[in-house]
Amino acid sequence: MSSSVRVRFAPSPTGFLHVGGARTALFNWLFARHSRGTFLLRIEDTDKSRERDQAVQVIYNGLRWLGLNWDEGAGIGGEYGPYFQSERNATYEKYLNLLHAKGVVYEDQGSIRFRSSRQSVIVDDLVCGRIEFDRSADPDMTIRRPDGSWIFHFVNVVDDLEMKISHVIRGEDHLTNTAKHIELYQAFGAIPPSFAHIPLILNRDGSKMSKRDAGASVTSYIEQGYAPEAVRNYLCLLGWSPKDNREKIEIEKVIQLFDLTKINRRNAAFDLDKCYWLNGQYILQMSLRRFRELSEPFIQNSGITVSDEGYLLKVLEIVKEKIKLFKDVPDWIAYFFTEEFPFDPQAVEKTLNKPCAIERLSRLRDKYTGVEDWSAVGLEAALKQLAAEIGCKTGELVHPARVAVSGRSIGPSLYHMLEIMGKPRVLQRMDRALQEFA
Repeated sequence: MSSSVRVRFAPSPTGFLHVGGARTALFNWLFARHSRGTFLLRIEDTDKSRERDQAVQVIYNGLRWLGLNWDEGAGIGGEYGPYFQSERNATYEKYLNLLHAKGVVYEDQGSIRFRSSRQSVIVDDLVCGRIEFDRSADPDMTIRRPDGSWIFHFVNVVDDLEMKISHVIRGEDHLTNTAKHIELYQAFGAIPPSFAHIPLILNRDGSKMSKRDAGASVTSYIEQGYAPEAVRNYLCLLGWSPKDNREKIEIEKVIQLFDLTKINRRNAAFDLDKCYWLNGQYILQMSLRRFRELSEPFIQNSGITVSDEGYLLKVLEIVKEKIKLFKDVPDWIAYFFTEEFPFDPQAVEKTLNKPCAIERLSRLRDKYTGVEDWSAVGLEAALKQLAAEIGCKTGELVHPARVAVSGRSIGPSLYHMLEIMGKPRVLQRMDRALQEFA
């Protein structure tokens, strides 16, 4: 059964999707999904000075990345496009004529202004509670500029009326606009939607987040390789919580529990470190298939050539626990896919340049030549047996071996790494190191 709940996310195309805007979109989406209602996307692009297409793409990319698909728009075909205010001029003209007919607008130096009733306006906000606005001293608001362009307040109300929006869920910074909007609804003889103004997102020092602040742009999470489900989870907790101190919560559960009246009245403090931590938890617990999917764009852009998908999956499986951001995946796996990997000078200095290191590496290479059980278990047993035979610590074999086959001093489990690389490749890499550093 369809619901009468209809909500919208209505951003301006600035070329930047702020986490505050993304959180507003998320809360609208959650409310629509919880209520089995409809979530609309509307681009408020009445300011023609902006480069619309590229800026709108940033909004699309951010919403799609977060999994916030909209249900309705002006598009045709397989996917709805959003509604664009710039394409709705005829509708605004029609509503302006209605106000003219009622005698509540007048021209002032080329602008068209709406005549306020000067009456107090009461808003029963679902988050902020009952608020009374004194309009007695407020000036009449402009609804159309001399150049013919429309003011936000007017077109916002017209669109919400036309699109039968039942609930306006937006940032608290719009709360002071609400009295103006309700006056317009009343002038049209319409019942206003329910309003829910959600608290602002502040930095940890209490200042309002700006575009320049770390973590403010949704694009930065995409570029750094956060898991979208982790960022979405974190945004859910900025002003709302499941009341049981859970931090990692699946989106299906959030949809089930989400209630506008449970939104916290206090401003939310943004903590990028917490978001980063939550992202790490998601990566640790996600399936290898999902890990592979989120790694793909970064692997592709790095120039790593993958000719064997099965080999790649094995590599990803052993580095998975080391990854905090997907942008780091190529750096952790590159040496698995080329024999021309560089040697880190510091790693060489700390391992292969130590006394007896090359001799031990040579002995290990000979030992591994005779190993028939080329598994992590078999390789570990052989190395420990050699360490006992020559009277050294296992680390004095492990560290030179790691640098020899990867060029690095850190990485996943050595024995699993050797198993996946295979015997011929490992022996060949040890030979290269012995030749270069003997």
